[in-house]
This record gives sequence, structure tokens and C-alpha cells, in this order.
Amino acid sequence: MIGRRALLGSLGGALVGACSRQTPATEAPGAAAVVPVGAAGDVVELPFANGTRPLVQFPGKRPLIQMTARPPQLETPFAVFAQSVDRDSLLTPNDAFFVRYSMGRLPLDLDVGAWRLGVGGHVGTAMSLSLPDLMAMPRAEIVAVNQCSGNSRGFSQPRVGGGQLAHGAMGNARWTGVPLKAVLAAAGVKAGAVDVVFEGADGPVLPTGHDFAKSLSVDHALDGEVLLAWAMNGEALPFLNGFPLRLVVPGWFGTYWVKHLERITVLDQPFGGHFMQKTYRMPDTDCGCVPPGTRPERTVPITRLRVRSFITSVADGARVPAGQMRLAGFAFDGGAGIRRVGVSVDGGASWADAKLGADMGRYGFRGWSLPVRLAAGAHVLMARAQTNAGEVQPLVATWNPSGYARNVVEQVKVVAA
Repeated sequence: MIGRRALLGSLGGALVGACSRQTPATEAPGAAAVVPVGAAGDVVELPFANGTRPLVQFPGKRPLIQMTARPPQLETPFAVFAQSVDRDSLLTPNDAFFVRYSMGRLPLDLDVGAWRLGVGGHVGTAMSLSLPDLMAMPRAEIVAVNQCSGNSRGFSQPRVGGGQLAHGAMGNARWTGVPLKAVLAAAGVKAGAVDVVFEGADGPVLPTGHDFAKSLSVDHALDGEVLLAWAMNGEALPFLNGFPLRLVVPGWFGTYWVKHLERITVLDQPFGGHFMQKTYRMPDTDCGCVPPGTRPERTVPITRLRVRSFITSVADGARVPAGQMRLAGFAFDGGAGIRRVGVSVDGGASWADAKLGADMGRYGFRGWSLPVRLAAGAHVLMARAQTNAGEVQPLVATWNPSGYARNVVEQVKVVAA
């Protein structure tokens, strides 16, 4: 893990001039929701207007879909998830895991030997912890989905501002670290604590910019599931996914999963930071939505993931043999766990229950599969998940001005011949 200085140096060069070469796409525009995995320098066509994107390769990563270079915003090609389902392994490989930063100044000079996690504020004992200090504490593991709140934003109609992402700003990993509860217990949270604030080593490019800081209520921070993770899928965190330490908040959107974590502060009053009070907020309505093209009267911070499901075994726009075939994919939610997945091959006119795969835990991907028979002709394939708490995916997409938290039942159109 200490040998990351060479990686950091090469990353700096990559950020300056990463992968500008582009070659013609191998798929017709809008033809496939499943993006082919290609080489750095290729381009892909995401299935919405202005969807041309370059495939780029940053240090520690395979070719990923680039939204922006500074800060690096890299989306996982959807074909990676199809490959994971085919391998019967729903853990997203580290080198394929998406990358999302809100800050443009990355800690490229980070020295893990000198790095410390500061814990202070409304505590009995302020602490400065090295990585070995944290690793000496009781360890925990959890499989959990990290999903950007703007995942699938590019499909919003009418279109909205922000990164025009397809479905690849999500990933499922096994995270290893120390429970946040144990670290806060060592520091001694004082009576009257309200919020716990988390800050990373990345920062704004300009001194007038806002530092990226997120907060959790003290009760949430002490629930025993929130993790300070130094490893994912049995390996050290990739630099671009938060090395050497990141916050893992199971069931909540990735905006809370602070990377390059360096400071935890307990407050005896509500936190009023910019990225809690001004951004990453949803309409304060039951559906988290408003009529398309309007603005909400009130907003609340975005928090828990909504239930979603995807078909991975066949691409939108594909031509497939008529007859028997196996449909497969995965579903996930914010922690209730998946109860069932219904599958339709006729655009929602009829549904059949899929067989659920192994349960990796209530915060992870849950695989599903179902044998179906397709007659010759056009078909609209759909998968609709329901949670153990009764939450069901909507059949009609909702809308909000930020394009957050899309979870409509997605359609995969194929022609059988």
C-alpha cells in the first residue's frame, strides 16, 4: 500500500492530458444500453442524445467511460456488470469501479506513511490515527453498493444539468475496515452530540471554493454498520476510489462515501456545510419528484438508495434467436433487501417471478435469472424489483431538477428471429 507514490505521479500526468485520441464507435448511436468494453482511445455511444464518450485509462483502472478529466469522472461500461453476472460473481472489479469526484484538486502528494486521520470536536479525547492504528482495531466487512446519486441522469426527460451518466455510476464491493462506531467510542462522544462531519484530502481548485464535507446524524454514525474502509474486494483501495481510507455508508448514495478521509469532527449542533445545505438535495415530496420542468418549493438532503433492477444478459437493441433463452440480471436497494424480481417479455402486460441468486447481504447486488421463450418478433423486456419492506420500482419515471435517484423499470427492446 505504501508503494503508491509511483501511481500518484503517473496519475498526475494522466489528469493533465488523459487519452484524447478518439476512434469511430463500434455501435450505432443509441443502439445499445449495454456499452461494449473497448480500448483506451475508443469512443462509445451512450443511448441518449449527445451520448458520445471517450474510453480512457487512468492509473489503476481499465478503460472506463470519461465524463470529465478534472476532476476525473469515470463511468463503468455496463458490459462489466453483464460479465460479472455471467461469472456468477456480483462484485465489481476494482479496476472497473466507477470514479466520481466533486473536487478538482486531488491529493496527488499523499504519503501514507505520514497520513493521519484526525478525530475531534465534541469528544472526550481528540485522536490522530495512522493506518496501522486503525488496522489494529476490530475489523469488519460488508458487501454494499456504492451508487452516484446522478446515476442514469442522462435518461431524464426533459434533460437536466449535471453529468450525463448512463447506468454505470454504481458498483458492488466487499469493503473491509473498522466500524466508525469503534473509532468514535475510542474518542468518547460527549453527551449532546448531534452530527458527525467527514472531510477528505481532496479540495477545490480555487481558494474561494467550498471544501467537500458531508455529515451523518450521531445516531447513524454509531449504528455499527458505517465503516472506515481501507480495502475493497480484498485489496487496498485504488487511489481513485479513496486510498488510503474512505467512508462507507451502506444503503446511502455515494455522495456520503467520502474519499481520502482525513478528518472526523463531532458537533453539538447541526452541520451547515454547503454540500449538505445547498447541493445533493431532493424535492421534499413523497416521491422525491416534481412535475417535469418545475422547481420544488422545499428540498431535503438525498440519503438512501431506491430499489433498482437491471437486465444484463441481453443488450437493448439486440437481435436474438427466437425460442428459449435465459434472462439474468441483478437488483439492489437501500438495505431492506430484495424480496422478488418480476420479469416481463411483453412490455409489462404479464409478469413471472425470477429465481433469486445468492444473498450477499441486504446492501449488495442480488442476482436473478429466469428462462423465457421469445416468439419471433419485437419484444420489450423488463425487470421489476420489490424489497422486503414492500418498495416496488415505478413503471413510469419520476423527475426532479437534478436527475437524482432514478429507479424506474428500465426497458430492453430486442428482436427475436
